[in-house]
Amino acid sequence: MYSEVVVVGQIARDLVIEVSDAPPADGSAPVRHRQELLGGKGANQAVALSQLGVSVSLVGVVGQDRTGDTLRAQARADRIGTSHLVRRAGTETALIVDVVDDQGRRRYLEHIPEATLLTETDVLAASAPLSAAGSVIVQLQQPAPAALLAARLAHTAGTRVVLDGAPQDEAFTPGLLALADVVRADGHEAELLTGQPVEDVAAAARAAADLRRRGPSLVVLEVAGQGNLFAGPEGSWFVPHVETEVVDPTGAGDALVATLTAALTRRRPLETAACLAVAAAAATTEHAGGRPRLSRPDLDRLQPRRLELVHA
Repeated sequence: MYSEVVVVGQIARDLVIEVSDAPPADGSAPVRHRQELLGGKGANQAVALSQLGVSVSLVGVVGQDRTGDTLRAQARADRIGTSHLVRRAGTETALIVDVVDDQGRRRYLEHIPEATLLTETDVLAASAPLSAAGSVIVQLQQPAPAALLAARLAHTAGTRVVLDGAPQDEAFTPGLLALADVVRADGHEAELLTGQPVEDVAAAARAAADLRRRGPSLVVLEVAGQGNLFAGPEGSWFVPHVETEVVDPTGAGDALVATLTAALTRRRPLETAACLAVAAAAATTEHAGGRPRLSRPDLDRLQPRRLELVHA
């Protein structure tokens, strides 16, 4: 039995270290709390989808090492399908280190071996679940040829294609956009996709209109420090950031993408999907680390109370 949503993206060991003060260069600050979690953008999104009650599978790569064994077991414990999780011999599993102090200042370090990135062969081996899903999330931080193949397999089968980010090789941008149903990008990624800075809501609306002409029916763009624009066929809405106590912004975008995808897969109206997605992002900033902790009470508590209609 295949999953409602398949996530094509990164899986890593996520080491979250909370310290009392900003860590000095020698890393000697007192450690208050230390967690080792299933992490990486792909795993974070898959965890969020599972927490929302959506059946989900993950297509990603870990090393053929003890850490890879541990992460695969954690994914299964999180009710994430792992039958197309690749074990790559001769490489280490990716590592992400997130150091957070009491003032929310962060040091973000990562060790991502090239062999832990997806190849076209890896994606082709997952063609059956990609074609059978209701939605597929493709993270564009993965190599562009693999991302393009995943999008093409899903699109050809009539599966909703959700692109997250911007490809590192801009030569692949037109092909990816032509296959997409949904594109979500932060401010920097939106500039990479369009060639124009997205500094305010008006600029985001122009950028979203440009992207929608190139393929996707729904475009979600972050306006840094302000909120997110949701531009779809029924209209465009700007949803401001929710006021909450931010501990660590890591993973907020992953929670947003996952929750938006869950709502669209379950055929919720765009306005509802947008509010839930923004609430999920806010909830994820309330604790250290990128792993989401989504619950219905938190989504209700943090749902935005207003949406601003935007005329593109």
